[in-house]
Amino acid sequence: MAVDLKTADEIKKMRVAGRLAAEVLEMIEPYVVVGISTEELNQICHDYMVDVQKSIPAPLNYHGFPKSICTSVNQVICHGIPSEKKVLKNGDIVNLDITVIKDGYFGDTSKMFGVGDVPFHAQRLMETTQIALFKAIEIVKPGTRLGDIGHVIQQYAESNHYSVVREYCGHGIGTEFHTDPQILHFGRPDTGMVLKEGMTFTIEPMLNAGKPHTKLRKDGWTVETRDGRLSAQWEHTLAVTADGVEVLTARNEENF
Repeated sequence: MAVDLKTADEIKKMRVAGRLAAEVLEMIEPYVVVGISTEELNQICHDYMVDVQKSIPAPLNYHGFPKSICTSVNQVICHGIPSEKKVLKNGDIVNLDITVIKDGYFGDTSKMFGVGDVPFHAQRLMETTQIALFKAIEIVKPGTRLGDIGHVIQQYAESNHYSVVREYCGHGIGTEFHTDPQILHFGRPDTGMVLKEGMTFTIEPMLNAGKPHTKLRKDGWTVETRDGRLSAQWEHTLAVTADGVEVLTARNEENF
């Protein structure tokens, strides 16, 4: 597994791309309301990226993906395709996954949004998934191993009676969308690749309210829970620094 270690100049460029991706999530939040379609959210994000940021929406035409963002509602785990027919309802939860390309470098991040009055059980799933991501980020530094990251997520998820999706994972990122290493969200401590300064990758845990099993819709993209229970996901792009980690896609509401 060949892992590309980034120079300070490369991380500087990734910092710009990461900030732009974060800004899309900050911009779109007021629009995530009852009655809006996921296609409308896609169009607002697309126009902002292209016209305001002068960035490129990375998902658009990526291996044939037809839209500029992913919109995963309720039981959809990831890669939901925006649609005029999918209108957000009161109580829905939705993940918006944003990836931009700026000056050849990728920034990749996602966030859960609650629509209207969200039931407690759905809110708890979203919050637990976000905390699992935060716990993983806290241990990222040179010398940490990939199994440590997966273990801390799995342990926290399962202690809260949620399951971890196995088939989809975080990934290396830079001038390409998906590279090595793969970042599994389950695992055993003190196993796997050792992190080094200059590594850049995403952590993006997907937790299910029910069982971990998934199914792929006929569209070839949309991944759902097989049992129809809710799923949640949060994602950040990270850079391993000399003594810790930098969250390249941090939003203003977060404190890293």
